[in-house]
Amino acid sequence: MSQQGERSTGREDDWWGQLYDDAAPDTGPAPASDTLDDRFASASVTVREGLPAAREPHPAPPDATPPAPPPPRAAPDPAPTAAPTDGKIPPERAPGSENFAGADGTGPTDRPPAAPPDTPAAPPDTPPERRTPAPHPPTFTAPPPWAPPPAAPRPVPSPAGEVTGPGAAGPAGERDAYSPPSTEEPRPAAPASHVPGPTAAPRPAAPPPPEPERAPWSQAPPAFVGDGPPTYEAEPTVLPPADPDDLGDLVADTVLDGARYGASTLRAASVRGDSARYRGEPRRDALLTARFGTGQDALVLVAMATGARATPGAHRAAAEACGWIGRAVGRSHRRLAEDIRAARRGDLKSGLHRLTDRSLGKLRARAADLGLEPDEYAASLRCLLLPADPQCRTRVFFGVGGGGLFRLRDGAWQDIEPRIADTTGEAVVGFGSLPQPQDADRLTMDLGITTPPSPYEPAPEPPRDPFRFRASVARPGDTLVLCSGGLAEPLRGEPELAEHLTRRWEKTAPPGLAAFLADIQVRVKGYADDRTAAAVWEA
Repeated sequence: MSQQGERSTGREDDWWGQLYDDAAPDTGPAPASDTLDDRFASASVTVREGLPAAREPHPAPPDATPPAPPPPRAAPDPAPTAAPTDGKIPPERAPGSENFAGADGTGPTDRPPAAPPDTPAAPPDTPPERRTPAPHPPTFTAPPPWAPPPAAPRPVPSPAGEVTGPGAAGPAGERDAYSPPSTEEPRPAAPASHVPGPTAAPRPAAPPPPEPERAPWSQAPPAFVGDGPPTYEAEPTVLPPADPDDLGDLVADTVLDGARYGASTLRAASVRGDSARYRGEPRRDALLTARFGTGQDALVLVAMATGARATPGAHRAAAEACGWIGRAVGRSHRRLAEDIRAARRGDLKSGLHRLTDRSLGKLRARAADLGLEPDEYAASLRCLLLPADPQCRTRVFFGVGGGGLFRLRDGAWQDIEPRIADTTGEAVVGFGSLPQPQDADRLTMDLGITTPPSPYEPAPEPPRDPFRFRASVARPGDTLVLCSGGLAEPLRGEPELAEHLTRRWEKTAPPGLAAFLADIQVRVKGYADDRTAAAVWEA
């Protein structure tokens, strides 16, 4: 190199020519590769050499394909190396430089192509095994993306009874949120002596046994007494006709009620007869149970009525008769309750007779408004008064028309229906006031002369049913039964029915509503009318 201003001698320094001559090879690239991947591989191998032992890689999934042996390849040609022009030998590489060039000892010219981007890489926490550098990279088959994750190690119980491992429960009994779910098949539970109680897995509940098939529902025919089963069917067959403009006129097939006051238990029911069920006729019997007043001054009324047979409005007449006597008794219930507790038999008989006549008189007036004969819109009426005072055991019966009043005492039925002769005479001892005084100087004479009816006098009315009244004191264990003619007639005419009810009701607790209904529905051949009954059990 010459000074500034000097002439060129035509010859340059040798070192300048060797450095900038175009014929000299470039000293920048080296036979060893110098990329970021190569440096990372060299550093990983160096760090692994300092560890005490290499970690074992995770086992391959069971469904992964085993790696295939690499195909034989020819040895690659060594990388061309330009010799220096001055004949000097390049300095030797430091130890480990072969790893710096590549894990397989290849240079940048013969390094294998990179894997496709869709091939999953090995887990970062699983370093490759240390192996002798080979001229060819080993092949590795990645598991398919749908392969299940590797199974987590099972928790191992410690001698102190605690379970250790990545899947063990914490103090609160929860699993580790970072532990992968296990894919192993469930193993049978170990005996209680080997697995502690808190860590034993609960046994799966046994499936419930299949429900047996149920047979079609069928009900046995009701019990009957007598020579044989009745002619009609036991269950309703035809419904009564209905008027769309008067649906309130419909009558239910069965009515059931009950109560308990003081020492007495009441059961009442009304059932349509077999004949009416078969012909589609409404129930002619009506039933009313009502309580008037409160506390010990209350009075319970049970009223039942039966409409005339073979009349179109018989069920309406019976319902109106019960309604009118109920209103009359309700308005006078305080006076009636006082008379019952005081045993004023005369006052009770006269007062109840007046209330009954007034109610039946309204029924006759109703028949006149409808343009019917009095006997075409009539009903028999029977009532029972029960005081709610537990200290008073007086039971009062009154009414007009047919039916029955029975008492079951000491295993025997007693027909205590008052007769016509029983309605006159002296008062019963202990049942109320003295008889009313009668005129002793009245003289009646019958000469036997037939007198023709006067054309100016109205025609005589048909004879009416006499008023019936009875007041009795109940005893503990008694059963008092008030019923309409549909049950009174078979009780009097069929001894087996009376025996059946005796077995059912004697020395037993009062039956429930359903049991009482079943008892009064016991059928008897030849008796198919409506049945209405009210029974009182004395404690």
